[in-house]
Amino acid sequence: MGTGTAQASAQDCTVTRDLFGATAACRDTEAPAGREYTLVVECVGLHGIPNAFPLMTIGPYQGSWGGSFGPSGQGTASCLGPTSVGTVTNAYVAVYRD
Repeated sequence: MGTGTAQASAQDCTVTRDLFGATAACRDTEAPAGREYTLVVECVGLHGIPNAFPLMTIGPYQGSWGGSFGPSGQGTASCLGPTSVGTVTNAYVAVYRD
C-alpha cells in the first residue's frame, strides 16, 4: 500500500501508484509497430459481483483502466469506480496488442 515506483524492464515503463490508483509512462523505442500497452491495477475493497449486479462483495478485484496506449505513451487506472471502492495492492503494465 502507499506510493511506489516499479520498473517494467521488458516494456521500459515506469509505474507510479498511490492509495487509489496508478499511472504508467512508457518509452519503449524498440517496440514493434502496432504494439500497445495497458495498465492493470489490482485492488481490494468493496465491489460489484460480475454478472450479479447489484450484489456487492468485499475482496480482490481488477480496477478500471483508461484504455490502451502506445510505446511512448501514458496510461491511468483506478480502484474507484461506479460500483467499487478499494485500495491498490499492485499495478503493472501488460502488452495489450503486439
